[in-house]
Amino acid sequence: MKITSVKSHVLQYDMAEELGYSQQFYAKRSAHLVEVTTDEGITGWGECFGPGNVAIANKGIVERVIQPMVLGDDPLDRDVIWHKVYNLLRDHGQMGMPMQSLSGVDIALWDIAGKVAGMPLHKLIGGAHRSRVKAYGYGMMLKRESVLDHAARFRDEAAAIREKGFAAAKMKVGLGPREDVELCKAVRQGVGDGFRFMVDANHCYTTSDAFYVGRALEELGAYWFEEPVAPEDLDGYRELRAGLKVNIAGGEAEFNRWRWRQILENRGLDIAQPEVCAIGGISEYLRILALSHAHFTPVINHVWGSAIAMATNLQLLAAMPSLPGGMFPWEPLLEFDTTENKFRDDLLDDPLNVQQQVKSSNGYVEVPQGPGIGAEPDLDFLKHYEIDV
Repeated sequence: MKITSVKSHVLQYDMAEELGYSQQFYAKRSAHLVEVTTDEGITGWGECFGPGNVAIANKGIVERVIQPMVLGDDPLDRDVIWHKVYNLLRDHGQMGMPMQSLSGVDIALWDIAGKVAGMPLHKLIGGAHRSRVKAYGYGMMLKRESVLDHAARFRDEAAAIREKGFAAAKMKVGLGPREDVELCKAVRQGVGDGFRFMVDANHCYTTSDAFYVGRALEELGAYWFEEPVAPEDLDGYRELRAGLKVNIAGGEAEFNRWRWRQILENRGLDIAQPEVCAIGGISEYLRILALSHAHFTPVINHVWGSAIAMATNLQLLAAMPSLPGGMFPWEPLLEFDTTENKFRDDLLDDPLNVQQQVKSSNGYVEVPQGPGIGAEPDLDFLKHYEIDV
């Protein structure tokens, strides 16, 4: 079997309303899918992390840089392909967009391997530790409105996420430390006592401001404080973990096993959040998962993007061993963006219907059982939303 083409599909549409997080507002929804075809008629699908113009730039890397490197290769030689591409790109970026692009290709190769074997990805990895995964809902995005309006809306959205059946709720912050504490208080009111909520700062704080917010989160009983400081600030992460009771989470903006080795050895994370569509794909994710567990650091995958990313992560969460194990083990969660997303809800021939499953199954989502990642895009839908770049 040989690879005959590697193609990018950048999808985009105008959203009904503008949303934001601590770094920017955005009004377009986008996704970047990768299609790898073979001379035996088997096609694999993957996804690259990165929205908007980043996706457009990554399309060039996928098609004009990586594709010539792998044409004619056996797609089942995915580890050989991974290292060939990484080594040839090493001089031009061990992190960032080259790794995002490699991720989409690698996921597609694993999808092909599962289809050749006639088994789902979790079986190919070594089996399922669980057949379904509990999901948490994130929402409570920033808008161009006052702090009071944010607080009222966040309180209502948090209550709605709990009502929909999700196991926990996650909010955004980024208005400023004192303003953000008020938003966190509103979310605690919305979900009520005893329900988990998490706070995602998208690395907007200095260490001192993160301590201010983190101490308030201790009082409010937040489950984790995500990306409180810049990903480069390993000392800040270590200081926050040592000085706060709330769990410190992060890692979505990290790449490759060598960078993750530094992070884990630094002991700055209570919860690791690798993004499979960015770190180098499934091949590198499995190495980083093993590295995290070797440091006794639990993993809850960062999930963003289309149904391809969602299906891939369900497979990976199924195959994740419990850490440390026991009769009632700590279990990973599936991240689910509760804002409107056609590329997640309407992309597939056989939709995942995550929100319906969550509502009817006490927060659980079933792991797809089809071969590969267990998800096939509707090609007519894909063509409708693909942009010409």
